[in-house]
Amino acid sequence: QVQLVESGGGLVQAGDSLRLSCAASGRTFSSYAMGWFRQAPGKEREFVTAIDWSGGDTYYADSVEGRFTISRNKAKSTVYLQMNSLKPEDTAVYSCAATPYAKYEVPEYYNYWGKGTLVTVSS
Repeated sequence: QVQLVESGGGLVQAGDSLRLSCAASGRTFSSYAMGWFRQAPGKEREFVTAIDWSGGDTYYADSVEGRFTISRNKAKSTVYLQMNSLKPEDTAVYSCAATPYAKYEVPEYYNYWGKGTLVTVSS
């Protein structure tokens, strides 16, 4: 069992940076790949980024490539999402999730989800 709690969301202006955290509890955290998804009002949930269980490989959606960085600290059982050069279209609820599968972009393969944290980017 893995429990996930996101934090770090808030209201920022376009061009600003924000770092989200996802704190995990559970002994098997280190064996799971972790992903971040987001859902904007009235839109489908979309994949943002993922990191494999070792932290050695990362994957990004084209829309955030070069602006967002995912990382994990196994000692702290925490995954981070550093978001730079934020745009109004990045406004969404961001959720972290854990998966034992290498299907990082597919939300159905994630077993555990956090409740999400809201990021609002004003223009």
